[in-house]
Amino acid sequence: MRGPTPRATFLPLATLFLFQWFGYGLWNVCFSNVLKHAGLERFIALAFTCNAVAAFVAPLLVGSMADRGLPPVKLLRWLYWLAGFSLLAMFTAIDRGWGGGAMLTCMQLHSLCYTPCSSLLTTIALAALLNPGAEFGPMRMWATAGWMVAGCTVSWVLAADSSVLSGYVASGVFVVIGFTTYLLPPWRMPTAARARNWKEVFGLDALALLRHPDHRTILLTVTLFGIPLAAFYPYAPIHLTALGIAHPTATMALAQTTEVIALLSLAALLRRIRLKWVILLGLAFGIGRYALFSCNTRATLLAGIPLHGACYVLFTIVAQIYLAERVERTMQARAQALFAMLTSGLSNLLGYLGTGGWYFLTTRDGVTHWPLFWGGLCAVTVVIAAYFAWAYHGVGHGFWRQSAENRKP
Repeated sequence: MRGPTPRATFLPLATLFLFQWFGYGLWNVCFSNVLKHAGLERFIALAFTCNAVAAFVAPLLVGSMADRGLPPVKLLRWLYWLAGFSLLAMFTAIDRGWGGGAMLTCMQLHSLCYTPCSSLLTTIALAALLNPGAEFGPMRMWATAGWMVAGCTVSWVLAADSSVLSGYVASGVFVVIGFTTYLLPPWRMPTAARARNWKEVFGLDALALLRHPDHRTILLTVTLFGIPLAAFYPYAPIHLTALGIAHPTATMALAQTTEVIALLSLAALLRRIRLKWVILLGLAFGIGRYALFSCNTRATLLAGIPLHGACYVLFTIVAQIYLAERVERTMQARAQALFAMLTSGLSNLLGYLGTGGWYFLTTRDGVTHWPLFWGGLCAVTVVIAAYFAWAYHGVGHGFWRQSAENRKP
């Protein structure tokens, strides 16, 4: 067992997780209500789709650059700065009524800059931690704290549940955290060979991971699961508002209550339970969340929102740790970038467009049939969980025991 990561490395990385997700949570959760208030409701699905379009290109390209020698911390710094200024431009377009086209253009620029940040920061953290299986959960919890504080800040401090003020503050946060990267110690990732062709330049050689049956099942499941998941943040706040719940942005922060518990319990769970059952537990929470939403009452919606946090950790975070433990170190950034491309790119593209179309199909004369909307997404999630239960086999002797024996010193 390796010793704990030095605080000089752990704390600056944890700070980046805190403020990156604080900045993202400031504007993302309330964004659908901001667009609706500005008369741009018809652009909600397209706006969220910009992240998916960017994720097809940006994470793999940035991951390839990091794997092949470009200092990842310096790369992350410039991405934060560019993300902040492009977000400022996007909310200025909304505020001044420049129209949906200008807003979507700025949103796409912001997405191209911000989308690689999560996978790159995760790659840096997982490679820097001496014991990622035990330490990544507590570190990732700082991101959860940032997201929770952001929701409360928007609703109770800024009073900006439908205001562009949330985006203006978020843009400033991204610019500031670009400077906090100077606190990180100088560090480079294990370097892969120089790219020999266009596939390696863009990181597409990471697609070779799909040849491994377990890798393929994990990556395909997270891609499929992301399709119904994409409806959570765009439409749950609208549903809360329709039920007359005040401060929907702060209410959405309930999702992070179980996320904190799951992150703190993650290392113990993975030591005692097979990876397959941990992920299936996360999928079960996802099914329960939408099943409760489909009941269309305040009580069931408030009960369902907290299930999202446990679902996210036990499924998405565990899948990221799986890649960190099972993929060779010279391909770590590309593996996490492929994960981001499939989840933030392909599944979000299909998810935002598909659930957006489903939302309008289940809406008549401005009134949404919420039981049908969430019930349909719940049924899709059940099918995905059944596929994973059938297709994934794993090592069969406890994931962390096996990976600890195979980890190179």
